[in-house]
Amino acid sequence: MTIAGVLADITVGLHILALLYIGLGGFLAWRWPRSIFVHVFFAIWGVAVNVFPIPCPLTALEDYFRGLQGLGPLPGGFNAYYLYDTVFPRSMLPVVAAVALALVVFSYAGAYLRWKHREHPSTHAMPQA
Repeated sequence: MTIAGVLADITVGLHILALLYIGLGGFLAWRWPRSIFVHVFFAIWGVAVNVFPIPCPLTALEDYFRGLQGLGPLPGGFNAYYLYDTVFPRSMLPVVAAVALALVVFSYAGAYLRWKHREHPSTHAMPQA
């Protein structure tokens, strides 16, 4: 395997981690509240590259490394090549998107409730004798 092949594989791994972070990263804010700001950026970016014709830099990077190997760009992009009809059927995309959105909303609601509890602990304190 060439260095470009290894770098392409590393890029795929980073891309998968980024997708997992977009879907589940809001839960990190339950423990580290300030991480929500990073997650909001990733969540907005994830929606934007799927709704608007904005190229994903990780897909572009993988395509670059594929080009160094004499391969063409990913047919249909990262999601179409690696996820659709491999991880889940393409017909399930609306369900997967709805579940991902529900996870993000739930994680943000939980992060807010935990933050609120930390900010106002006296409302939950036991009366002292």
